[in-house]
Amino acid sequence: MASRDRSLPIFDLEIDLARAASAGDFARLVIEAPTGSGKSTQVPQMLLDSGSCGDGEIVVLEPRRLAARMLARRVAWERGGEVGGEIGCQIRFENRTSRSTRIRYVTEGILLRQLLQDPNLTGVSAVVFDEFHERHFYGDVSLARCVDVQETRRPDLKLVVMSATLQVEALNAYLGPDTTHLISDGRMYPVEIEYCPPKERHGDAVWDHVLRTLHGYYKDHGVDGHALVFLPGTHEIRKTVDLLRRASWTKGFAIHSLYGELSPQVQDAAVGPSATPKIVVATNVAETSITIDGVRLVIDSGLERRSDFDVRRGISTLTIEKISRASADQRAGRAGRTGPGRCLRLWSEGDHAAREAATRAEIHRMDLSEAVLVLKAGGIEDVRGFHWFEAPEPAALEKAHAALKTLGAIDEETEALTPLGRDLSRLPLAPRYARVLLEAARHGYLEFFAVTAAATQSRSLFPPRKRRSSDLELVDFMEPTDGSDFQALYRAWSSAKGAGFHFDTCVRMGINVNAAREIDKVARQFADIVWPLTDVPDQDSVPDAETIGRILLTGFSDRVCARLSEATLACAIVDGRRGMLEKASVAARKDVQLFLVGEMVEVEGRDVTVRLSLATRIEENWLREQFPHDIQERAGAAWDDSTRRVVARQEKRFRDLVLESRQRGEVPREQAAEILAEQVAAGNLVLKKWDPEVEQWIARVNTLASFFPEYEIARIGDEERRLILTQVCDGAMGYKDIKERPVRPVLREWLPPHQSGLIERLAPERVQISKDRSVKVTYDPAGGKPKIAVLIQHLFGIKTTPTISDGRIPLVVEILAPNSRPCQTTEDLAGFWAGSYAGVRAQLRGRYPKHAWPEPDEV
Repeated sequence: MASRDRSLPIFDLEIDLARAASAGDFARLVIEAPTGSGKSTQVPQMLLDSGSCGDGEIVVLEPRRLAARMLARRVAWERGGEVGGEIGCQIRFENRTSRSTRIRYVTEGILLRQLLQDPNLTGVSAVVFDEFHERHFYGDVSLARCVDVQETRRPDLKLVVMSATLQVEALNAYLGPDTTHLISDGRMYPVEIEYCPPKERHGDAVWDHVLRTLHGYYKDHGVDGHALVFLPGTHEIRKTVDLLRRASWTKGFAIHSLYGELSPQVQDAAVGPSATPKIVVATNVAETSITIDGVRLVIDSGLERRSDFDVRRGISTLTIEKISRASADQRAGRAGRTGPGRCLRLWSEGDHAAREAATRAEIHRMDLSEAVLVLKAGGIEDVRGFHWFEAPEPAALEKAHAALKTLGAIDEETEALTPLGRDLSRLPLAPRYARVLLEAARHGYLEFFAVTAAATQSRSLFPPRKRRSSDLELVDFMEPTDGSDFQALYRAWSSAKGAGFHFDTCVRMGINVNAAREIDKVARQFADIVWPLTDVPDQDSVPDAETIGRILLTGFSDRVCARLSEATLACAIVDGRRGMLEKASVAARKDVQLFLVGEMVEVEGRDVTVRLSLATRIEENWLREQFPHDIQERAGAAWDDSTRRVVARQEKRFRDLVLESRQRGEVPREQAAEILAEQVAAGNLVLKKWDPEVEQWIARVNTLASFFPEYEIARIGDEERRLILTQVCDGAMGYKDIKERPVRPVLREWLPPHQSGLIERLAPERVQISKDRSVKVTYDPAGGKPKIAVLIQHLFGIKTTPTISDGRIPLVVEILAPNSRPCQTTEDLAGFWAGSYAGVRAQLRGRYPKHAWPEPDEV
């Protein structure tokens, strides 16, 4: 057995951990330990070596594939074995375990699907949730399911939740009062933080700023240890690594990339020991779990590429976002692992103070349809009432249920899982692709559609830009009769496969050989799962364009698009969405009106654009045949985007997508007002007079409605807002008519006079805090507690918390430092002066010595 570093801080908890794990049934542990303490590698081994898990398996959930692979490799090495023996690793489409495996590192979705097949988790003694603070959706749901399994079936199952930064109070409340909470102080050395925002005169890209900052630091301070650079994605990493390797001053440095798609050998080189100083350029995979020894300098771009899901529009978004303050602290901590370090943040201190405290949990920013399907397949009939650690937004759950109904996965009325839904839940991919694969298998086209599904789950077959002018692109594999971009994609992949995925041959074609191999591997796994669900033996037929379109419609009917005109690539999409078609797509031909898209992602470039790709031409009669109840023909008022007016039209629609429209007749006044109000509510039109003061008036009404139900003031919710907008738009036919319309007259008529008077008296716009000073009150639109923001100097001498509503509603006081940034929030001003003011005073007095800072007993 290789040596384990018993000087790691986590070993201070070894005895307490063994005692808690061996205490009996319903064992639940929360372990709080900073980055670099050794928790990810040592806690599972401690559980195993303590004997508390008997002969059972210890499953360790990791948020990322890279971490699962590398941790399994490290622990296997420490125990003198190979991955696949005593220590195993299982991630999506890769399983390196055996009967002798006792510790199994997995990604989060693996355990949830294991619970589908075996709700009792037979053979599993403990589940360890690592890096739980990252709040990935499947980690949240897996914890909830494991708590349920422990309480109802397996009291002997041990649950361990650990992280560098935990929401301990919320977690302990969720797990219950008998949870054991262990804290490791860690072995963090001090890390000096320096803010290095880019200078306006440079105006260059992030990789240029990284290079300039890194070079300047080494010139001033010399080289001491390794450097770790955090960037948002692979594009920025490649640019930075290329610049570093070409720079004259980096001779003698080992320069490495680190992100999830790299080969294990390249990843090992990035994190392994090095006799020469290293510069490792990484995504946020290096933020937690993976420790690179010897890092003394962190360069942090403060950015991450984040994939979200816009529930309202049903669109995936892929944008570069600012990281939270908690993530910035995690990254900075990587410089203090083996000695004092420094972190250079490539943004300003003011920018840092304005950032989110923590990244929103993934449950609030993803498409939930696959998760709802898996939960229902696991026996959770009432997903809305599921005992979530943190419940998702109701709108997101409704969207997921609606999507599953469209696919036929759940019953329209009862929302119970259908036999088709049961089959779909067995496939480890989005339900829409699962539906398409099952339909393809019924007709003998499984291989083709498995490849197309795998291509959307893997890296792009072609790089975003040509490396050489001779390189081929997807368009080079298209044929004049093609009706789907997937046909060209399949030909390109077949060319790579026909060449045996030979590296030089694929490179000459411009194809990413690793992506082609990955597509082949994933497609075979998809086919192996789906094949047993069909009785058609031969599955290698290649479909024509019509067959592709008809089969894709079974899973992509919510992605049906129509070109706005022959002269533009701008498209309307089902559910009132808009997007821009790729110009090289077969659907960009002038004779194509209707199509569906395999990918619809909002990307950030010079502008934020919803990009539509992998399109397939479809015909109106296919929609009529497959979805007869979703085709409507009607006469009435409609919104015309080109003129920005309401017009009378005879329309044919697929759901809400206009297939054909002819102008006809006059528009009823009431309908015009309602349609204009809908456009304003959707954010497509802006009323200039609907300003922050209007929003605050609504918030004032809702505050009194919440605090004083006896006055019977009705809340103004979404429906009431729509009615107010309809009144504002009354008599108008177009945007020009309403753009400058006043809103206040309608608001004045909304409440009866006696209630309007209550608003002015009990929820004033401003409040007097002293004889010569009043401040603006900010009201919460949801009806929560109103607040004021006041400079601390203006509060000296004020002993009691200001109130409104004849003293019945105390105000939340946001206390501002002399630079007008919040330094404290309180609902008890007297308690603030007696308590935390001393600490605030000590902090601010050094920064702002010119201001008077009275002693606590003199305020």
